[in-house]
Amino acid sequence: MGPARLRAKGQVTIPEEIREAARLEEGDPIAFELQNDGTILLRPQKVVDASQAWFWTPDWIAGERQASFEIEQGKVTTFKTGDEFVDSLPD
Repeated sequence: MGPARLRAKGQVTIPEEIREAARLEEGDPIAFELQNDGTILLRPQKVVDASQAWFWTPDWIAGERQASFEIEQGKVTTFKTGDEFVDSLPD
């Protein structure tokens, strides 16, 4: 990946592979921070819709990670029907 150039009005094009890896989309806010050594840090500031904010709490994210880990380990039970699932529940 080569260097980018500063354009008119301070515009810089972020390379496509960086935009994809950071999941940046047109219009996303980005914070700029000048480091002590003179480097510039760009931080995506994704805005979460208020109706989805529950999903991004630390406890929920930890639970999602744990569930993903257990799925990868094969520690899951699948059911062919909803009735089969309900029948598996304790009384």
